[in-house]
Amino acid sequence: MMTDTLKKPATARGETLAHFAYVMRDNPVTLMSFVMFAAFIAMAIFGPSLVPYDPLTSDAANALQPPSAAHWFGTDSLGRDVFSRVIVATRLDLTISVAAVALSFVAGSLLGAVAGYWGGWIDAVLNRVLDTIMAFPLFVLAMGIVAALGNTVENIVYATAIINTPFYARLVRAEVNIRRDAGFVLAAKLSGDGDVKVLTRHIFPNALPPMMVQVSLNLGWAILNAAGLSFIGLGVRPPTPEWGIMVAEGANFIVSGEWWLAVFPGLWLMLAVFTFNLMGDGLRDLVDPRRRS
Repeated sequence: MMTDTLKKPATARGETLAHFAYVMRDNPVTLMSFVMFAAFIAMAIFGPSLVPYDPLTSDAANALQPPSAAHWFGTDSLGRDVFSRVIVATRLDLTISVAAVALSFVAGSLLGAVAGYWGGWIDAVLNRVLDTIMAFPLFVLAMGIVAALGNTVENIVYATAIINTPFYARLVRAEVNIRRDAGFVLAAKLSGDGDVKVLTRHIFPNALPPMMVQVSLNLGWAILNAAGLSFIGLGVRPPTPEWGIMVAEGANFIVSGEWWLAVFPGLWLMLAVFTFNLMGDGLRDLVDPRRRS
């Protein structure tokens, strides 16, 4: 009996790994996106301890040096190594993006599931709140929230989460509303499952595939949102390394020929957004119950 209990988790892990390997083999683009994502994660974790220079240390004698063997991405107006700053900034930008999307995913999923399953006045109130949020240009709304609360990393995360929550709430509401009277749901109720169990174990897993596509898109958009806020002075404060700040600082020097100050942070920002956008199909296939059959 005990042996059977130990075998079940091992079998489940084996099936999960086999499914992951199948999805990666089935779509080379997905494999490439996950490899790129792993590279960004590695940069975020190990980058600050591996970069050749301190990203905050100034060196006026080496200011505005072009890319070279000593400074791969050149140096900025204060003599700081651009490569080191770009790599170190990966941790902060990914943290903001992942934290904001995680908060909006959880909040939107709970609100959408409750509204879609029980409906009534809860659904009506939720729709009005979501309509109010989405009536504003989302980046302008994020600007207003950060300006009101203060431009700290925590407030950037909260602002990004607030403007992303309606996407998940509406998507989950629609998926739950479609499936709440499906045959497998009625069968689960007849077998004695309560509403919460039916919602969490039978309906919500079927709503995950389209949500994973939304997650991948929002991860990229959250990075762009954080960089945009920093670009206009409402995001992370200098001298903290952050891609948006670096692009804003470098933009002032493009006319005078120091192109590397803005190009390399902008390139890293573009690659991160590109990676997250490519991951959408793979994340959908990984969580889709129908792909496991």
